[in-house]
Amino acid sequence: MKDTGFSSADILLPREDIDMERWAVIACDQFTSEKEYWEKADSFVGDAPSTLRMILPECYLEEKNKEERIKAIDDTMARYLEEGVFRTFTDSYVLVRRDTESGTRYGLVGKLDLEKYDYSPSSVSLIRATEGTILSRIPPRKEIRKNALLELPHIMVLISDSRKSVIEPLAAKREELKVLYSSPLMLGGGHVTGYLVDSESDKAAVNEALNRILAKLDKDNPLLFAMGDGNHSLASAKSSWEDIKQKLSPSERETHPARYALVEIENIFDPGLDFEPIHRAFFSMKRTDFDEILSHHAMCIEKEKVNTTAEAIKLLRRKKRSFMLISDGEVLLYTLDGTEREMPAWTIQSVIDEMLRTGKGSVDYIHGVEAVENLARKGAIGVILPDIPKEGFFDSILKDRAFPRKTFSIGHANEKRYYIEARKIR
Repeated sequence: MKDTGFSSADILLPREDIDMERWAVIACDQFTSEKEYWEKADSFVGDAPSTLRMILPECYLEEKNKEERIKAIDDTMARYLEEGVFRTFTDSYVLVRRDTESGTRYGLVGKLDLEKYDYSPSSVSLIRATEGTILSRIPPRKEIRKNALLELPHIMVLISDSRKSVIEPLAAKREELKVLYSSPLMLGGGHVTGYLVDSESDKAAVNEALNRILAKLDKDNPLLFAMGDGNHSLASAKSSWEDIKQKLSPSERETHPARYALVEIENIFDPGLDFEPIHRAFFSMKRTDFDEILSHHAMCIEKEKVNTTAEAIKLLRRKKRSFMLISDGEVLLYTLDGTEREMPAWTIQSVIDEMLRTGKGSVDYIHGVEAVENLARKGAIGVILPDIPKEGFFDSILKDRAFPRKTFSIGHANEKRYYIEARKIR
């Protein structure tokens, strides 16, 4: 653990008599524009014990009663602890099986050492961000964590394990492991099952497998853990720890619970882990203005008219530095040369930055090709970005550092991590 930064933890789970379907709630940063989702969740949970009462959905972050909500979260955590809602599994991992529309994936819940994490763009730390961290998003999350007795993770962290040596051996022997929970997930989230991993041999095998991966990494630029989801939550935990440790002695820093964050690690090569590019839609912008700004960031722009988006997507998979543009009833394949970085998302981000500086339009980040097509029919300029190959994901981060914000998503919104496990941080 000292080398890799990932280890077993004292994990809290609800008592066996508690309804897991009402307990488990999706990540707080989902459905931020759809309050009706969270209203449905609230109605479904009712008075039952639930992680919903210990998180703050981000759709409520800007409301005037935010402080009251945070106080209610702190009070609920204290009450649940006092009333014995939780049972503790000491020095353990949880193997998680998640069944979704995209397939079945496996993860392993444990804790990460925040001393080995740096979310700055120039980071060469063992644990790092995959997309740009927006510093303004950290303070409100720190406020939620400030007096909290517990942390509940929706953080998913990726490892690049082509040999499938860390998580998959546990998944293969899951029938031998104790089932901690097995439940459908509310509002179309699929099904989740958790298994206890607490034997010394299994824990040693996890550590040894991670160390074998670590040994093959560049010592000057090692990347063992790359953020999948929840980067701003982990960044907030890191920032909180930096504040706390200033008041601790060196020996206290070694064991303080806030030094760590509970996360679920997942293998990027898991076939059930579905990566989707997040596309862009430009509004109140002429295509001539888009092309002009793009020319400032690419020495050569080749355009090819394509009959359908399906055809263009096939071409995107074969051509580097390419993206699809949908506008005025046309589908065009843009291929660039002479750009600062190879990934088209970087060049499009440069277009966005210049567009916003000059006031020539606005942009939104869109999940799904069909949604972009619908917006293009209404007058937007739709930009479809290519898939990010799993094989080159870690190499891209090593080469170009973190991706631009909102470059990719792991699965659909209802496939994100649900809050289930907890850990004391005080």
